[in-house]
This record gives sequence, structure tokens and C-alpha cells, in this order.
Amino acid sequence: MNDLKPIKPLILTLRGQRVILDADSAEVYGVPVKRLNEQVKRNIERFPKDFMFRLTGEEWRDLRSQFATSRLEVFGSQYNSRSQIATTSHGGRRSLPYVFTEHGAIMAASVLNSPDAVAMSVFVVRAFVQMRERLLVNAEILKRLAEIDKTLLEHNEALSVIWEQLQPLLTPPDDSPKKQLGFDSHLNKK
Repeated sequence: MNDLKPIKPLILTLRGQRVILDADSAEVYGVPVKRLNEQVKRNIERFPKDFMFRLTGEEWRDLRSQFATSRLEVFGSQYNSRSQIATTSHGGRRSLPYVFTEHGAIMAASVLNSPDAVAMSVFVVRAFVQMRERLLVNAEILKRLAEIDKTLLEHNEALSVIWEQLQPLLTPPDDSPKKQLGFDSHLNKK
């Protein structure tokens, strides 16, 4: 489980999918980004759109701004690939990066076919699976909280009705003298 710590922060959510950047995949698999992308292009039939896609310019700009702040602090000196993402000796990437979904990251390991890539693919799979499990747990928690909220609202309405019905009983009785009804024996004795 501790082996997954370096991989989990690399997993992003883009277009409603959990993905990992090509540069991060290359880092994890121990190969240069250029080699990873070459192998992907040579085996492009293994990478349908639900396994891999290229970022748009806007998505890439948004990610670069995030890397400049929060993500660089997370990685520290252990992950120097961030410098490659932000800038290179050529002034940055020449093309928009690819991102791999869970299945695409596994497929990338299979086309690389290096011992490091094969070994790391297991960790990548586990990281994606753990994230999926956490999301399911969070969804269950949110569902339960919604149920509790609904119950509390129902109880609140019921308590309001009870309070309204109790209000007349809680007001003190009127102490003013009341006119008596019926036969008064004191009046007839005169």
C-alpha cells in the first residue's frame, strides 16, 4: 500500500475520467516520454479513445497552472519530471500531451515491455482501483447523508405541527371573573 503513494498524486480527473499524463506514465515506467510516445504511436491500434486522448490547449494551460502551484510542492525533489512538464531546454513541450485512462496506462506498460514497466503496471492498477473504491465509499456516504437529511426534515415538520398544537395548552388561563351560567341559589333567597 505504501508503494502506491508516489502514483496516486499523479492520477488526475479530466473529462470525467481518472487519467495519468504521458510524462508521469513515462516517469513511473522508467522510460523517457519520447520513447513512451513512440511505442504508443507504433501500437496505436491498442489505444482507442477510451484508453488515451490528447489534451486540448485549454486543458493543458489549466494543468500547467496547477503544476506551478500545488502539484510541485507535493512531489518535491523526488519527481523532477515536473520540470519537463512545465519547461524544457526547448522552451516547453512542442505538442499537447497525451493522457492515459486506467486501461491505457496498463496498455502502455504492455507496449513498453520493459521489466520496470511490467512491475509498475501492477502498482498503477492498484492505485486506480483504490481510487475507484474510495469514490464508491464516498458515494455511499453521501447517499446515507441525504437519507438522514430527508429524515431530519420530516421530523422537523412533525415537530412544528406538535409545537403549534401545544401552544394553546401552554398559555396561562385567563384570570378575569367570568359570568356564571345556570341557577344561582343566592339570588332566590331574598
